[in-house]
Amino acid sequence: MSQHVLTGCWPALVTPFRSDDTINVPVFEALVEYLIAKGIGGLYLCGSTGEGLYQSVEERKLVTNAAIAQVKGRVPVIVHVGCTATCHAVDLAKHAEKAGADGVSSVLPAPNASLPQVYAHYGAIAAAVPSLPFFPYLFGAQTDAVSLMAELAKRIPNLGGAKYTGPNMLVLKQLLDLGGGRWRIFSGMDEQCVFAAMFGCEQNIGSTLNFMPGAYREIRRLLSVGQWAEAVDLQYRANRVTLVAASFGFSGALKEMLRLLGFDCGSPRLSTPPLAEDKRAALRDRLEEVEFSTLARM
Repeated sequence: MSQHVLTGCWPALVTPFRSDDTINVPVFEALVEYLIAKGIGGLYLCGSTGEGLYQSVEERKLVTNAAIAQVKGRVPVIVHVGCTATCHAVDLAKHAEKAGADGVSSVLPAPNASLPQVYAHYGAIAAAVPSLPFFPYLFGAQTDAVSLMAELAKRIPNLGGAKYTGPNMLVLKQLLDLGGGRWRIFSGMDEQCVFAAMFGCEQNIGSTLNFMPGAYREIRRLLSVGQWAEAVDLQYRANRVTLVAASFGFSGALKEMLRLLGFDCGSPRLSTPPLAEDKRAALRDRLEEVEFSTLARM
């Protein structure tokens, strides 16, 4: 198992692409270095923000190798290996283990998969890397997260916890209690980070941590010294930036916001189009109205 403590604020790392749609490794390495300097707790690779499901298996291996080589053991790395084909997910998990990852994670298998199929899929991934903790990636409304984790705990010896991306703090607390201190639950809704932390969640993974990780680190610090009102206020300030990004199309806006910070990450591979040229000035203006630069500098 990992020797790192899996806690704190984790960017769901963006994957930069060049204009020819290949992975831009130098920009990726620079972004990793920048985020480590911001005091992040770790990195989560090839998730939905990192567009892992829109990459080939070989591209995802390239991302994993590049990140772990750049990190040099300074922070832990969890690799999302979810695929429609279980054999591909197993291959990626084995590669992540060999590359030096601190854990692997996966979304649920193909839509409409039955519970026995979910158990088999997750069981195969976890069994392929028994030395690593396995973290299911659970979306709030996809399934009964508590019941699923209770069953997985019986079947998967190396279950490390989960990434729970849902707004229901009751469910999140149930997941924490179910683990009895044995596992880590990462909150996945950036907009609810402060409330998840209040319920006892010591780690979070999110998209907006690519450009304002310091804000979430400060939220956790404020809570640790009892300044709860100030922490909530900072969460609201961060949420204003998130809402602006969402109003311009989040995937395209995210990459434009990173470009403003000096990281040209290209265009998204998702079905969402890149931010149009004629929208960039409007996005910059709106971002300045909601303290983007201030929060990004934290």
